[in-house]
Amino acid sequence: MRWLTPARLAAGGLFLLGAAAFVLWLVPADGTDILLVDPAHPVDPIVSVPDDSKTPAPGPIYFVDVRERGARLLERLVPFTRPSGSSLTPAPPVSSAVEQQIGQQDMTESQKVAAVVALNYLGYKVQATSGGVTIVLVEQGTPAAKLLKTSDLIVAADGHKVTSVLGLRKVLAKHRPGDIVQVTYVRDGKRKTVAVKTVADPQDSKRALVGVSARDNLKVKLPVKIKIDAGGVGGPSAGLAFALDIVRELGRDVTHGHRVAATGEIAPDGSVGPIGGVKQKTLGARKAGVDAFLVPAGENAQEARRYADGLRIIPVQNFPQALRALATLR
Repeated sequence: MRWLTPARLAAGGLFLLGAAAFVLWLVPADGTDILLVDPAHPVDPIVSVPDDSKTPAPGPIYFVDVRERGARLLERLVPFTRPSGSSLTPAPPVSSAVEQQIGQQDMTESQKVAAVVALNYLGYKVQATSGGVTIVLVEQGTPAAKLLKTSDLIVAADGHKVTSVLGLRKVLAKHRPGDIVQVTYVRDGKRKTVAVKTVADPQDSKRALVGVSARDNLKVKLPVKIKIDAGGVGGPSAGLAFALDIVRELGRDVTHGHRVAATGEIAPDGSVGPIGGVKQKTLGARKAGVDAFLVPAGENAQEARRYADGLRIIPVQNFPQALRALATLR
């Protein structure tokens, strides 16, 4: 048995370990996604306003996003194999194609709302009407699936009029998972109210959700033609950055010479709502070398500070507050 030397045993063990790691890398971790850091992107190249030949005031604005893919089993079992700054998260209960479609719808809506907010701030006469929120997906297996359908128009919750997704979330923020919320919706022209048992957010067990994905039912007529092309980026979290950049490109000095990143879902009334992936977005802002990072106030800002490492975090609740905060940057 001379051929079983310590060196050969060690080499064999390393080979088997490498083979096992390779197999674990090939096997997907079912039900788990991984969030990856992406450096913040300048908004200016993707936003077009009239007379775009004018050079805006110095100090670019950046939006941040998160790259997401299915996690490998090795990444779930062995933390150090995950990319730097990444996080594991439950996979959504829909196919990647449906998730992408919803993300693109959210992005399109955020661009529309950002234009309304920016132009209203600048004093333009904007025609905008909001008639509740339209359900684009009902999560199967939730209590809502027995009561609500895709294309239902939610107009109220707990007796409070709902004009935006953020408005619906404010009502839900008063509930805990398992609570009952009264949802009023319109289907085929008929208005009805149902009692829906809330469920827990997979990423935050204390946060109550209805179990649906929805978008604002906002109809607008803009007095200024604004185009935004974010490519394949989805989701609503770039709304605040878009609104700030539109104001900047239309002649206002927004950043006062600073490089500023911003994130936050924006509502037609200018309020800024929370977003996901704060850790990765903060790290992405740091990678871009910005001077300050505007983040929705509350838990988002608290989490951003944990990963700021010297980056200035500015919590904001609404669009005018964001502009005032930038005006005082030193």
